[in-house]
Amino acid sequence: MAKRGGFPGGMPGNMTNLMKQAQRMQRQMEETTKELEEKEYTASSGGGAVTVTVSGKKEVLSVKLSEEVVDPDDIEMLEDLIVAATNEAFRQMEDASTQAMAKLTGGLGGLGGGLGGGLPF
Repeated sequence: MAKRGGFPGGMPGNMTNLMKQAQRMQRQMEETTKELEEKEYTASSGGGAVTVTVSGKKEVLSVKLSEEVVDPDDIEMLEDLIVAATNEAFRQMEDASTQAMAKLTGGLGGLGGGLGGGLPF
């Protein structure tokens, strides 16, 4: 009598192919993630008065201020410009990441979500 729920002789061919594809996709996603982490994203606010550069690792790398934006009587405006430029740089980074991963998953509903969320990628 055969075991219930098992596959005599190992996994069927389709399951083996699916596992190979999943492993290949996971490697590609790891490589893409590494590439994205090495990139830099720069955004400006206040007509270029404030420029912020962030990394794909979600770290602020630099903040550049033009002299005319440094007004001791209006520090709040400078703070707002820094926040705006930083948020825009992070949005650019997230957009690049989303687009790169969408190319790999081929519309599987995000990062593996369309597969029931049970796969490690």
